[in-house]
Amino acid sequence: MSAGYQVIARKWRPRVFDEVVGQEHVVRTLKNAITRNRIAHAYLFVGPRGTGKTTTARIFAKALNCEHGPTPSPCGTCAACTAITNGSSMDVIEIDGASNNSVDQIRDLRDDVRYAPTQGKYKVYIIDEVHMLSASAFNALLKTLEEPPPHVKFVFATTEAHKVLATIVSRCQRFDLKPISDELIVGRLAQIAEAEGIRVEPAALRAIARLADGGMRDSQSILDQMIAFCGDSIAESDVLEVYGLISAATLGELAAAIAAADHRRLLALVDDFDANGRDLVRVLTDLQIRVREALLDAVRAGGQSKLLGTALTTEALTRLLDTLREGEAGLKFGLSERANFEVTLLKAVENSRARAIDSLIRELSGMADALPGDDSGEKKK
Repeated sequence: MSAGYQVIARKWRPRVFDEVVGQEHVVRTLKNAITRNRIAHAYLFVGPRGTGKTTTARIFAKALNCEHGPTPSPCGTCAACTAITNGSSMDVIEIDGASNNSVDQIRDLRDDVRYAPTQGKYKVYIIDEVHMLSASAFNALLKTLEEPPPHVKFVFATTEAHKVLATIVSRCQRFDLKPISDELIVGRLAQIAEAEGIRVEPAALRAIARLADGGMRDSQSILDQMIAFCGDSIAESDVLEVYGLISAATLGELAAAIAAADHRRLLALVDDFDANGRDLVRVLTDLQIRVREALLDAVRAGGQSKLLGTALTTEALTRLLDTLREGEAGLKFGLSERANFEVTLLKAVENSRARAIDSLIRELSGMADALPGDDSGEKKK
């Protein structure tokens, strides 16, 4: 590794609001608040890991303290912007809630907020993983949070909003950052790869996006690892090999075998997965996503879908998806991962072909009503 190397997730971290991907509702609200001088004293950013909570908080701090601000478009070159970008600003204090969660540490923060900023216009306290604060620490923060000095702004970030005291949440403006879509992740990774001079197959980018589960930071870390593994050319097969995934085409084969109740093909695919060291938990997760797509297609089409290769009703797809979901826990914690995987798939085949008793009764009743009657008006038996 060369001196001064920065991982992609840090090197390509957004530095202005317009670079934040997939959180337009948050960006628009913050920019409008700055433009209209309606800046709240406390914000709560909630969302899964790697979706931009801390990054957005830093950009917001930069927008407030830029020499040309407060401005929704910080210059990024002035002393204040540079210091915040480098993490050396005395006016932007980042606190890890997991390791600074005692009441004494929050009391020190409460005393510190009284002092004016040294360089910028505001002191911005960014508390990451705020749900890790103790109850006494939360209570020590309440009064300051409700009536902070005019030069102080708080930004809290958490992945578990339900653990934050309601009294804290009520004093903040809450923003929910959503998982980033695979399409946006693929687009951003393609830009990064082009700028870095890396050739990446589109299918490889889609595989990385699947792995990231909506987290941009995770996708960039995976891309970084793939560059280390492959050099300047990354193929889909490389990603599948390193992370134990199966290709989209193979996933389609598996779904088609289940839909057609082709037990022989189903077990042959499982043999192949096991021989090649595929991650069976991940295969089951991807399979559920594929079946869900077919279920939604059936709902839109009026009760039936052929996305899995064989026409299946909404009832069959619902039973299939429910069986796969139930089998996930057994796959993760069972004694034999392969055996549990095979049993889950075979049960899914059988359950998808079963019929609910109430639907059978309705169907038989309809058939009976359709039978022609005799002269006395009774149905033929």
